[in-house]
Amino acid sequence: MVRVIVSTGLFWLIASFFPSDPIKHKRDYLQLAKCALFGVALNQLFFFKGLSLTSPIHGSLIITTVPIIVLVVSRLLLREPITRTKIIGIALGFSGAIALIMNEGISLENDIFLGDVFIFINAIAYGTYLVIVRPLMQRYSALTLSKWVFFFGIFMVTPFGYNEAMAVNWTALPQEAWLSIVFVIVATTLIVYALNAWTLKYVKSATVGSYIYLQPVFATIIAILMEQDTFDPQKLIFALLIFCGVYLVSKSNQQATRT
Repeated sequence: MVRVIVSTGLFWLIASFFPSDPIKHKRDYLQLAKCALFGVALNQLFFFKGLSLTSPIHGSLIITTVPIIVLVVSRLLLREPITRTKIIGIALGFSGAIALIMNEGISLENDIFLGDVFIFINAIAYGTYLVIVRPLMQRYSALTLSKWVFFFGIFMVTPFGYNEAMAVNWTALPQEAWLSIVFVIVATTLIVYALNAWTLKYVKSATVGSYIYLQPVFATIIAILMEQDTFDPQKLIFALLIFCGVYLVSKSNQQATRT
C-alpha cells in the first residue's frame, strides 16, 4: 500500500513538470483500471505475500515464466500465431516452474509451496499486464500511463494493506528499513515501471518480458552473498528447464520479427 500510494504521488508530481497528456477516450479509463488490476494490485500483492513465504531464488526463478505467459496471453487475447517451437518452449518452461513449485511438496500448510504458487500468480498477472498495456502505449506517454495505472491501483491495494499499515510502529523502524522502502519505491517502482512502459512503445511485450530471466542470476548471487538462500543441483535443473523454454520462445519471436 505504501509503495503504490507514494509512487502515485511521485508519478503525478513528476508529470506536472511536463506538457499535459490527457486521456482522450472514456473507454481508456476502463483499460487503465484493468492494467492497474493486473500490473499493480494482483502483481504486487501476490509478489510481496509470496516472497514472504518462499525464498528469493525460488521467487526469481518462477518469475522467469513471464515471457511464456506473455506468449500465452497474447495468443488468447490478441490471437497472435503460435508455432511448434513456441509450444515446446511453453511446455519446457512451465514444466520447470511446476517442478520447482512441487519440489517442496503440495500442501497449503507448506509456506514455501504456497509462496511459490503466489509468485506464479504474480507472474501471470504481470505477463497479462505487459500484453494489455501495449495498445495504450501507442496513444499515451509512459509517464501518463504510469501515473493513472498507479492511481487506480491505490483503490485496489488499500483494502488489503490498511490494517497492516496501521499496525506498524513507523517511528521505531530502523534506518535500514527506511532505506529499503525508498529503494523499492524509487528503483523497483518509479524507474522500472516508467522504463517498461517507455520500452513497450518500440518493442513487443514478449521482448520486454524476456529480459526478466536475468533476475534469478542477480537474485541468486545476492541471496547467497547475504546468506539468505542456497543454490543446489535440483534448482539448477529446474532453472535450465525454464531457461530453455524462455530461449525457445524468444528465438521464435526473433525469427517471426525478422520475417
